[in-house]
Formats: sequence, C-alpha cells, structure tokens
Amino acid sequence: MDCKELSAPYLTDDLVVEILSRLPFKSFSRFKCVCKAWFDFSFDPHYSQKLPKVPTGFFYQDRHNSAIQLVNLSKHDEGIDGTLSFLPGYEHLELVDCCNGLVLCEYRSNYTSADIFRLVVCNPATREWRILPDTRRKADEFYYTTKLGFNPLQFPHFYVFKFHQKRGPYNFVFGVSQLEIFSSSKSTWLVDSCLWNHENNDISVNGRPHVFIDGFLHVHTDRDVLVLEKLETTSMGIPPRNWTIKLPLHRVDCFLDHCVRGCLGQYSGILHYAVAEWDGCTILVWSHDYYDPDGWTVSHRLSMRDAFGRDDFVHYEDGWLWTCNYEIIAFDLEREVIFLVDEKTNKLLSYGISTGKLNEIKDSYHWYMYYVPCYLKLPDPEPVYDDEAMETDES
Repeated sequence: MDCKELSAPYLTDDLVVEILSRLPFKSFSRFKCVCKAWFDFSFDPHYSQKLPKVPTGFFYQDRHNSAIQLVNLSKHDEGIDGTLSFLPGYEHLELVDCCNGLVLCEYRSNYTSADIFRLVVCNPATREWRILPDTRRKADEFYYTTKLGFNPLQFPHFYVFKFHQKRGPYNFVFGVSQLEIFSSSKSTWLVDSCLWNHENNDISVNGRPHVFIDGFLHVHTDRDVLVLEKLETTSMGIPPRNWTIKLPLHRVDCFLDHCVRGCLGQYSGILHYAVAEWDGCTILVWSHDYYDPDGWTVSHRLSMRDAFGRDDFVHYEDGWLWTCNYEIIAFDLEREVIFLVDEKTNKLLSYGISTGKLNEIKDSYHWYMYYVPCYLKLPDPEPVYDDEAMETDES
C-alpha cells in the first residue's frame, strides 16, 4: 500500500511535510526513496523549501592512478569517505562514472592482465561495494565508454553499460559496434552485437553527463541523445530497445554543437538539457515532453553576462570551431543550481538560479562528476535457481 494512502486519513500533507522536515537528512534520504508520495514533496514548490536538502559534491581524479577525491559542497562534515579508502587495496583505481549516489571505478593490480576489464561499484555513503565479473578487452583499436545507471526510487539494482567503439587513425571514433550490459539483480553481463542497425551504427557515445530516468538511460552522442529502454529484459538475455531524441538548437553546419556544449539533467522525472546560446551570454534550460510533437520547451533563461560581468565568451578556433570559455558540467533544478567551469579563471563555480549569483567552489580544472549521496544499502543479487536441481529435489 502506498504510504500516502496510509497517512491520508490521519494527517494532511502539511503535517506530513512538517514531520519530514524535522528528520536528519540521512533518514529523509532513505524514506523518500521508498515512498513516492514523500519523494514528490521534494519537487513541490510549496513544500520543497521546508524539506532537508541532501548535501552534494563532485568526485574527481587528477590523473589515472592518482587518489580519487571529493569536493564536498555541504557546510557540515557528512562523514562521506571521498577517497574511497574503504575499497580493497588495489594498486590502480580509476574513476569511471557516478549516478544517483553510486560510483563506478575500474581497478587492477600490478598482476592484472592487460586484456582484462575489471569494475567495482560502490556507495560512498554506506561504504559498500560490489565487484563485477571480469570482461575482456578487445584489441587496441577499440575505445570504451562506460556508464552507470541507478535510480533507487524505481529499482534497487543498478546497471553498467560498456559501449565498444571502433577507433581509427588519430583516435577518431567510428561508432558503437557492441554493447555489454551488467544487471546487478542477476550479477550477469549481456553482450549484444545486434543492437545497432544500419541507420544508427555510426553513433558515437561520448563522455558528457548522462541521465537515468524511470529505467531509461539517456546518453550524449555526437548528434543527439541515445535512449535505451526495457532494461529489465536484459536479465533474460533480451537486448533493450533503443531510439534517439534530437536536441534543441541543432545546427547542421556544426556537428560539434551538441557534444561539446550542452549538459543533460533531470528534474521530477523529466529530461532536461542546459546549453549556452551561440554568443554564450545566455544559458537556456530546456525540458522534454515525450508526448509533445515539438518535444522541447524552454523552462529557464539565465544571463551569464550579468553573472560574469563580461560578454566575451565565444571565439572560433581556426576560424570555424565554436568555443565557449565556460562549460556547463552539471545542473540540479531541485537545488536551483548550475555548475560551471570558467576556463578564463580555471575555477569550478556554482550559479544560483534564483539569485543569479556566481560562487567559487574550487581552483583548477578537473574532470568533475556530480554526486548526491544515497543512504540505501546495496541489495543482494536475486537468487539463481537451477531448474534441474529443483526437479531433483521435488522428486
């Protein structure tokens, strides 16, 4: 039974929110993941300001094999181990991805064969981890993009997606040739070579932030957004469905428009996209409606000219390649903030959507991954039953 149905005969929404507002943020984080009605309060303009805000941060790594670190944006010490020191002592630990409170790393020892691909998923808030079964690397001409998918409100288990992309001269990527999907519910990998048909076998998945909503993976490609759905069938060996969404502000004369400029995000279960206009003076935040033929509508217009106090954002390298001197690396509409890296000052910044103000977070540029803690424990894999053993037991 839904928790709202239980409480409705006795408590109004105002009283429920008043009670939830008095909880420690760890407790509220757990509760809203197991009760959709309480989760929805976080996105209600009337109630959201009263509820605890789960602290956020950014994971980063200076270079391969250096220590993984966390920039904690909370004013209080939340006790999260940002160095992931609770993981077993592998000699080489590489930060790969982060999604809704879980962190994905590649690990190896000095004795690990070069053709072995080893991954571990961990929860820094609960200090738990799950080692994935090894997979094999192909020859050097292949490039791998690996994504983590997790949404505790929809499903307690996680997915890992490993895109195999053919790499040519000068490291040019020709497109995805194979996809491996790991489902933690069955602790198995599905290898799919038939996902890409003749119309989309030239799609290249890049390292821009991705979004996992309602069990759908949304990833940046060189032209649009690739969506994978029906992931629950992977545990039965059935490949997921795939389709694409065209991004707004598409220009056919610059294929780099999408892959270097915009940033995917989500709010209240709806796909969003933040992108700078061509002069860099304004950031547009778009929301996507799957049922609207036009698809995208602008939800926010944010003035970067006012925020930075300048308007010299854009230049063209070699006379044709569009470049903006700030980059959108993440945004969180629940917390009303957009995160930017300013290449002129080499600083990580936060922009308050309601205030229009920039705040400095950290000096120096890194490959930052946005992190919001999740205090739910990792579930155990579902039991695998042997049909022959069951028949023997019954006989």
